[in-house]
Amino acid sequence: MKQDSTRNTSYTVDCEDYVHVVKFNPFEGGDSCSLIAYGGNNYVVVGTCRFQEEDAEVESMQYKTLRTFHHGIRVDAIAWSPETRLVAIPPQIRFCTAASDRKLRLFTSDLQDKNEFKTFDGHSDYINDLVFAPSEGQEIASVSDDHTCRVWDLEGNEKAHFVLRSPGMSVCWHPEEAFKLMVAEKNGTIRFYDLITQQAILSLECEQTPLMSADWCLKNTLKIGAVAGSDWLIWDITRSSYPQDKRPVHADRARLFRWSQVNENLFATTGYPGKTTTQLLVHHLGHPQPILNGTAAVGSGLTWHRTLPLCAVGGDHKIFFWVTEM
Repeated sequence: MKQDSTRNTSYTVDCEDYVHVVKFNPFEGGDSCSLIAYGGNNYVVVGTCRFQEEDAEVESMQYKTLRTFHHGIRVDAIAWSPETRLVAIPPQIRFCTAASDRKLRLFTSDLQDKNEFKTFDGHSDYINDLVFAPSEGQEIASVSDDHTCRVWDLEGNEKAHFVLRSPGMSVCWHPEEAFKLMVAEKNGTIRFYDLITQQAILSLECEQTPLMSADWCLKNTLKIGAVAGSDWLIWDITRSSYPQDKRPVHADRARLFRWSQVNENLFATTGYPGKTTTQLLVHHLGHPQPILNGTAAVGSGLTWHRTLPLCAVGGDHKIFFWVTEM
C-alpha cells in the first residue's frame, strides 16, 4: 500500500489481474473498515480498506483480501446488498454481478463454509448496471442493451419489467425513495418509475447523446447527474426536465458519472479508456474547474467511499485511490 505521486494517486492496491469494475460497499455494514469488491476476467475479490484519513493509527492505507470468488467469466458490474454484515455472527457477504454472458449472479457467503451463488437468466443482451433495493435488499434491478429494465427477487424471479426506447445504461435506487427507480437510457432520457403502479412518473432530457452513465445524488434526492457526449450534466428535478448545469470535460467522450456519498456538490467523471491512460476528474459545483485531475493506466469502474471524499478506479493489475477536498 504505497503512496504514488507519479500518477498523483493517493494510494494503490496491487491486484492479480486486470480490474474491470470496483465498488465500495455503500451501506453501513456495522464495521470499522470499508468493504470493497473488484471484478476481473473470471473472479471477484472482496476485501477491506482502512485509510489514515479515518484512523490516525493507520499509516497511509491498509488493505486486506477477505475472499476470492470464482466467477468463470468477465465481471462487468457489481452491486452490494444492504444485508452484508461483517460484524454479524456468522458474517454475511452478499453481492450481485453482471457478466459478459448476459447473466446476473447472486453470491452469498459467511467467509467460511457457506458460499452460494445463483444465476439469473432473462436479459438477451449485455447488462450495463444493477442495484439492490436499498432498505431490505430483497430485490435487484438491472438494465441492459436489450432495451429493458428488470426487477428480480433473490430467487431470480422477474417481479417487474420496463420496456425502454434504447439501451439502459444506469439504474439507481435511492434509500429515501424506496418505491421509485431511476433508469437512464443511451438516447439521453432519464425516467423515474413508480414500482407500485409500474408506470413512468417523470422524465429528464439530456438533449445530447450518447448518455453513458447517470447517478442519483445520495445527499439530495432532487439532484441527478449524468455524462453524455463529452459533457457532464446536472438536473434539479423540481426546476426543469432539462439540465440546469452542464460542462464539457472529457475531450474524447465521458464514460462514468458518480456522486460523492458525503457531499451533494462533489462528483467524479471518467473519460473513455484511451490507448495509454484514462482521465479521472473530480468536480465541485462551487468551482469552475475540476478540483482534481488524475490518470490511471486504462482505468475502468469508478466508486466513492461511504464516509470519506475518496474515490477509486480499477486498472491494469491495480486499484487507484484518490483523496480530494470536501
